[in-house]
Amino acid sequence: MNAALRRALVSAAALALALSVTAACGKAGGDKKDSAASGDDKSIGLLLPENASSTRYESFDRPFIEAKVKALCAQCKVLYNNAEGSAAKQKQQFDTLLAQGVKVIVLDAFDAKSTQGWVQEAAAKGVKVLAYDRLATGPVAAYVSFDNEKVGELQGQALLDALGDKAADADIVMIDGDEADPNAAQFKAGAHKVLDGKIKKVVYEQSGEWKPTVAGQKIAAAVTQFGRNGFQAVYSANDGMAGAIITQLQGSGIKVPVGGQDAGLDAVQRVVGGDQAYTIYKAYRPLADNAAELAVDLLQGKDVRTVAGATTDSATDKDIPAKLLDAKVVTKANIQDTVIADGLYKAADICTADYAAACTAAGLK
Repeated sequence: MNAALRRALVSAAALALALSVTAACGKAGGDKKDSAASGDDKSIGLLLPENASSTRYESFDRPFIEAKVKALCAQCKVLYNNAEGSAAKQKQQFDTLLAQGVKVIVLDAFDAKSTQGWVQEAAAKGVKVLAYDRLATGPVAAYVSFDNEKVGELQGQALLDALGDKAADADIVMIDGDEADPNAAQFKAGAHKVLDGKIKKVVYEQSGEWKPTVAGQKIAAAVTQFGRNGFQAVYSANDGMAGAIITQLQGSGIKVPVGGQDAGLDAVQRVVGGDQAYTIYKAYRPLADNAAELAVDLLQGKDVRTVAGATTDSATDKDIPAKLLDAKVVTKANIQDTVIADGLYKAADICTADYAAACTAAGLK
């Protein structure tokens, strides 16, 4: 073999080796990228709406969902954020999750009417959105919540029960939830369904915006307009607002039945102490567990209708797979058989020094 041929063969071998190494490196880089994508496939975004009007989201929803996801999928992780009462902030959080490459987002929308474009963008990227507690607009993959109109009916009936035989002659004030929340409209509709025709009149009805300060201002305006004896009961859409309403009424020397919703610890204490007539107990663990199961099913490509066997319609979409749970009224008479029996609270949690005598009288243990 002459020198020229030998040099050509050596050069060809070197080129082949270089190409082989480059290809191998390219494949290794590709494997790393695929691994990162696979990691994204194990992430579930969780966006909750606020933490001022209700303590439930940080105390119950978040930890319950995180724990159930981990139990169902040990490799999965939950990327959590709270909107702190801002639709704009929640949109930023949603966009961040999309940028991070998550495949499923559990969304409790602060402003459900504003989410259509978000959810459409997510769907276009192959990201599935599970509407949690509030029915977001847009092509959501599934929805899990309580039957919210029935919740409103429970609220209305509990207020009638608190009024007793005085109901037919009672004028009442209604402080509703935020108009941007579709649940608020359903609570209101359910309450009116029960109350209308069974009370004398709703003399004053305003949105409290899910903000205790706003609810306090609205009830103060009602007192100014109608006087201390101008109404006989107050419907409040949730417990956070009910607490502010009760404080305002007490400051004006007014004692009338006030009801709420969410079964927060402070609300249950007000119920046992006689300051609040009732609250609505929506068992958070079943809600959170169902949400976690649906989220993991969506992540793994399973049929959500095995869990979400019902359907519901939003303002933008029809026949959304849905899981709707039942709620319960909590009064002083059944605290033991509801929130204590279910393990939401221990009697010791409720029966602090300020409520010890009331707890004894109610037979709590």
